[in-house]
Amino acid sequence: MAKAKDKLSEAKPYVARALQDEEVRENVKSAIAAGREIYDELLGGRRAGAVAARVATDKDIQDNLRSAIDDLKKAANRVQGKKEHTSRNATLLLTGIVLGILFNPVTGAQTREWLSEKLLGEGEDETSSSSGNSGAGA
Repeated sequence: MAKAKDKLSEAKPYVARALQDEEVRENVKSAIAAGREIYDELLGGRRAGAVAARVATDKDIQDNLRSAIDDLKKAANRVQGKKEHTSRNATLLLTGIVLGILFNPVTGAQTREWLSEKLLGEGEDETSSSSGNSGAGA
């Protein structure tokens, strides 16, 4: 009996989060609605083979199934306290693209030079004019 109580106490935070979180409730409602729509659309006195064939060929049913699965995954992740890493993933992707452009063996040097000129200003003109001035003044 103690094991059942331990399992129940472990589930309490998840249940509380599921009951209090509006987004979880909306995801579950959406998944249930999609499931009902799929169920009503599939079953209509049909045999199992006919239902399976319809699921395999009907794009709308497949889209509804994907939607229901996505909603349930979102709800489960939210209840478990998992966070989405979309901003982290986008930052990593952008960093990879930039590094790939900057260190490309074919165009990397030209790209770095162009970027340096845009960010730091015209470096070549300043160095040549300053070295010319020091020679003229001597």
